[in-house]
Amino acid sequence: MKFDDVLVTLGGFGKYQKLLYFLLCLPAITCAFHMMISVFIAATPNHRCKISGYSNDSYAIQSVHHERLVDLVIPPDMENDLKYKTCQRYDVNVTFNNLNMTSQNNVTLNGCPGGWVFDQTYFERTIVTDLELVCDDRGKATAAQIIFMGGVLVGALTLGLLSDTIGRKKTLLISIILQLSFGIGVAFSKTYLTFAILRFIVGMSSAGIFMTCFVLGMEWVSPAYRMHAGIIIEYFFALGVSLLAGIAYLLKEWPYLELACSVPTALFLSFFWLIPESPRWLLSKGRITECKQIIQKVANFNGVQLSEKFWTEFDDDYQKSEKTDKSPNETPSAVEIAILLFHSPRLLIRTVIIFFNWLVVSMVYYGLSMNSGNMGVDIYVSFLISGLVEFVGYTFCFVIDRVGRKAPHCGAMVLGGLACICTIFTDLYLDDAETKNWINVALANVGKFGATVGFALIYIWSAELFPTIIRNSQMGASSMFARIGGMLAPFIANLGKIVPGDFGRSLPLMVFGGATVSAGLLSLFLPETNKRMLPETIDDAEDFMNLSEKPRSIEPNENQGHDDPGLEGGTTTKLSSY
Repeated sequence: MKFDDVLVTLGGFGKYQKLLYFLLCLPAITCAFHMMISVFIAATPNHRCKISGYSNDSYAIQSVHHERLVDLVIPPDMENDLKYKTCQRYDVNVTFNNLNMTSQNNVTLNGCPGGWVFDQTYFERTIVTDLELVCDDRGKATAAQIIFMGGVLVGALTLGLLSDTIGRKKTLLISIILQLSFGIGVAFSKTYLTFAILRFIVGMSSAGIFMTCFVLGMEWVSPAYRMHAGIIIEYFFALGVSLLAGIAYLLKEWPYLELACSVPTALFLSFFWLIPESPRWLLSKGRITECKQIIQKVANFNGVQLSEKFWTEFDDDYQKSEKTDKSPNETPSAVEIAILLFHSPRLLIRTVIIFFNWLVVSMVYYGLSMNSGNMGVDIYVSFLISGLVEFVGYTFCFVIDRVGRKAPHCGAMVLGGLACICTIFTDLYLDDAETKNWINVALANVGKFGATVGFALIYIWSAELFPTIIRNSQMGASSMFARIGGMLAPFIANLGKIVPGDFGRSLPLMVFGGATVSAGLLSLFLPETNKRMLPETIDDAEDFMNLSEKPRSIEPNENQGHDDPGLEGGTTTKLSSY
C-alpha cells in the first residue's frame, strides 16, 4: 500500500485536505510581497544634483526663480531623454541678490558634492533616496537585489535539507519566524550593509516558507488532484503580487511598506497549530504510530470509516518498507549521475535543455516584474497589470492534460519572447512617447504571460522526463539553475540604466525575449510526456521517443499527478518552482 492509496481511501481531496491546502496557500501571498517588493523599496526615482546654498531645494520646481536657478546650475540630459543630468552640474557660483541671479561664465561639469534631490511623484522615500545609491553607487541597488536572490538560492538548499532532516512543520515554523523578524528588521535598516544582510535572510526564509508549504500541500493531495494543487498555490502568489501594487501605492515611504508586507506573516502563527506534520515524512523516518494518529484524525474529519483490513495492510506494508529502507542506499551519487549522463548523449543534451529552460523562465519571470518600473508609465499600474497577467497564465496551464506539455510550453515561450523583442520596433518607429510606452507595456506583459506559463509547465514536464533513478537529484539541480536565473534577473532588468536612450530602455526586453525564444525552440527537442509511463531507468529515458515503439499510456488515475518526485519522503529542494 502506497501513501497515495491511503489518500484515495481518505477521500482524495476531502474536507480536511481542502482546509489544510487553503491554509498552506496563504503564506504564498507574503512570499510574493518579499520577492517583488524591491521594485518599490529599491526604486531609483529621477534625480539631479542638489543646488548648494539652497536649503529647501527640491526636484519639483517651486517657482519661476527656482526654475531659472536650476537651469543655470544643472545641464540638460539630451542623450538619455531626461530633463536634467543626474550626476553632474555646472561649476558655477550662483548668488541671490534681491532674487536676481548671476553666474560665472563657466561650463565645466562637476559631480554632486552637495548630494541629490529626488522626484517624489511616485515615491516619497526608497532605500536608494535614503542612502543616495545613485551615480557612482548606483550598482549597489542592483547588487542588493542580487543578494536577495542569492538568499533565495541558499534558502532553497539549506532549508530544503533541513526539512528532510527535522520535518516540514518545524522548518516552516523556523522560516516564518525568520521572515517575520528579519522582514521587520529591514524596515529599520540605516546602512547599506545591514539592509543587504537582512534582505538576504528574508530571501532565505521566503524560499523556505513557499517551498515547505508547496511540499506539504502536494504531500496531502492524491495523484488525481496533484497537478491542479501545484498550480493553484501559484494563484495565491499572483494575488500577493497584485496586492503589493495597491499597498505600495498607499505607502510611498519604503520602511512603512516593508513593515506592511512583513507584519502579516505573524498571522500564520495563529493557525500554525492546525497544520500537521507530513505523514510521508513520518513514514520515511519510521514514525509509523504518529503517522497513523494523523491518518485517523483526517479520516474522522472527513467522515471516513477505516476498516481493520485497511490498518492491517498499512501495518504490513510499512513495516516491510521500514526494513527495506535500512538496506544500503542505492541512489546514485553526483559523480555517478555525471558518468551516467556523459555515457548517454541523448539524455545529456535533454538535461542541458531542461536546465536552460529553468534558468530562462526564472530569469524572465522575475526580470519582467522588476522591469515594470522602467516602462515609462505609472509604475503602480504597470506592476498591477504584470500581476494580473499571471492569473491568465496559470489558468492557461490547466489545458496541458489535454494537449500535452510540448505545444503549450514552446508556444507560450516563443510568443512571449517575440513580443519582448518587438519592443525595439516601437522605440525605433513610434514618435509619440505615451503610445510607445503603453504598447511596450502590452508587449512586455505578453512576455510575462509566456514566462508564467513556462515556469508552471517546466516543473511538471522535467519531472516526467528524468528517469526515476536520477529524478530527485536532477530536479534539485534544475531548481538551482532557476535560482541562478533569478540572480541574473535584477542585473538584466537594470541594463536600461546603464545603456542610454530608447535602445537602453528596450535592451532588457530584447535580452529576455531572445533568451525566451531560444529556450522555447530548444524545448522542441524534448519528447512529449503526456499520458505516457514515466521512465524508470537510463535506458527507458533514452528510448522515450523511439518512434518504432508505441507510446505507453498510463491508466486513468494512475500517476495522474505525474509522479511528483520525492513525495514518498525524498528531498524537497526540487519540489517548488519558487
